[in-house]
Amino acid sequence: MALPLSYSLRNLWTRKLTTLLTAGGMALVVFVFAAVLMLEAGLNHTLVDTGNVENVVAIRKGAGAEIQSGIGRTAAALIESQPQVETGPGGAPMSSKETVVLISLQKRSDDKPSNVTVRGVGTLALNLRPQVRIAAGRMFRTGSHELAVGKSIASKFQGAGLGEVIHFAGDNWIVVGVMDSGGSGFDSEVWGDAEQLMPAFRRPFFSSMVVKLTNPSTFDALKHVIESDPRLTVELKRERQFYADQSEAMATFIRVLGMTLTVIFSIGAIIGAMITMYSAVANRTGEIGTLRALGYRRSAVMGAFLVESLLLALVGGTIGLFMASFMQLVTVSTMNFQSFAELAFGFDMTPGIIIKTLLFSLLMGLIGGFLPAARAARMNIVTALRSV
Repeated sequence: MALPLSYSLRNLWTRKLTTLLTAGGMALVVFVFAAVLMLEAGLNHTLVDTGNVENVVAIRKGAGAEIQSGIGRTAAALIESQPQVETGPGGAPMSSKETVVLISLQKRSDDKPSNVTVRGVGTLALNLRPQVRIAAGRMFRTGSHELAVGKSIASKFQGAGLGEVIHFAGDNWIVVGVMDSGGSGFDSEVWGDAEQLMPAFRRPFFSSMVVKLTNPSTFDALKHVIESDPRLTVELKRERQFYADQSEAMATFIRVLGMTLTVIFSIGAIIGAMITMYSAVANRTGEIGTLRALGYRRSAVMGAFLVESLLLALVGGTIGLFMASFMQLVTVSTMNFQSFAELAFGFDMTPGIIIKTLLFSLLMGLIGGFLPAARAARMNIVTALRSV
């Protein structure tokens, strides 16, 4: 015969202060655990959403990032002439030959310099990236020293606002538009005309190029043709995969650091829960003896104390998740280890994170409550009743 759930709930309510303090300690650990998962998810969401399932990125073989890559004009023309590449109005291939460089801009908040990605793009760049729209102003004109900047760059860096001027490569470049890409990595970039930026930075070649496939299923055929051509030293990746790879180093760092802190803090929370449950067992020795005398089995007593510990953990987990949900209002701006440029991303709470976090809190409750529950179950009936 099992003890009713109300028994465990009543005991938690009776020890309101102890319950609240223990649940609070667990809530802080859960908050850290959830925040780490949300930060990693936000980073992945930002970079993966930068890519389009229909697009392919071409970079030099062995280049880990666009700033390390180089593609000549002949190679670019050969890639965009393939039958797997979609053609647009007038029969022009749907492609954007791009050059990527880093410049240093000062932040508005503290005047400290930080690297910013400048991307020289082709005339069809917006057609290839439908998630990017001009939120204010207009798109830059081809053949001019005009720029369109991501909204994160416009708000965080000096000279990057609409109508302001950015000085780099020995010249002044006027900001004529602010881009909104829905939270993708393009919000942290500056766009200009590739044919103007290449000579400004003395670049004789493109950094990468993006082409749109006639059908996503033709990727393998295009990849085989290009990568098996002895004249080319180019590798192709689906655009979403390319940007997902860009988040790998940063995501791994966040995951390792966050999990290390979580493990350290969780040990303290588990010990706190264990002390609380041991105290509950000690204070209810007579009650435990009475329950055993009334015919409740050892397993029922142990189950009741385990349920009590799990409920305690569930309260802590719920509070921790509630606190973590407010982190979705925060945007983090830091250097991407892969591109060495400033990248803005937020905390992203998903159903999977909610489930993982609650399971984690229940695991802490199970570990913290097991030994005290086992002790309660092993109590001798006669000895326990003597304390009444």
